[in-house]
Amino acid sequence: MSTPNTPAHSPTDTGPLVGPEVEQARYDRGAQVLSAVDGAGGQRVVDALADIAPALAHHVVAYGFGEVYARPGLTPPQRQLVTIGMLTALGGCEPQLEVHVNASLNVGLTPVEIVEAITHAAVYCGFPKALNAIFTVKRVFAERGLLPVEAPTVA
Repeated sequence: MSTPNTPAHSPTDTGPLVGPEVEQARYDRGAQVLSAVDGAGGQRVVDALADIAPALAHHVVAYGFGEVYARPGLTPPQRQLVTIGMLTALGGCEPQLEVHVNASLNVGLTPVEIVEAITHAAVYCGFPKALNAIFTVKRVFAERGLLPVEAPTVA
């Protein structure tokens, strides 16, 4: 138990705030969700971090996917739409956007829905960020043989 002078988790402590069994369960749940959502792409990100930032890889899996993505309330396609909108709005996140566009297709979003999400985001984040995002999307679609995308008709 912590007191006002002894924090429960010091900034230099790199260990989890929970016991090892709970942390392992969180990681295992996150790995399962990551695999279901991102497939091999998610594991490539984790593997790429192994020799430089294994703790970051652990937190992405355990917290990002084991806690946040595993929450009820949004379906996997809805979560991906939110993620695409956020990465588009942030800008400079094209490598992560590429992973999440693939994940979006893996969980059932259509190319039209992905393009529409970015088109919608353009109103709020600006055309330069939306254009950067759409060119990332175009690369993913080209790799997966999904071009051209049939634009919905506007009445």
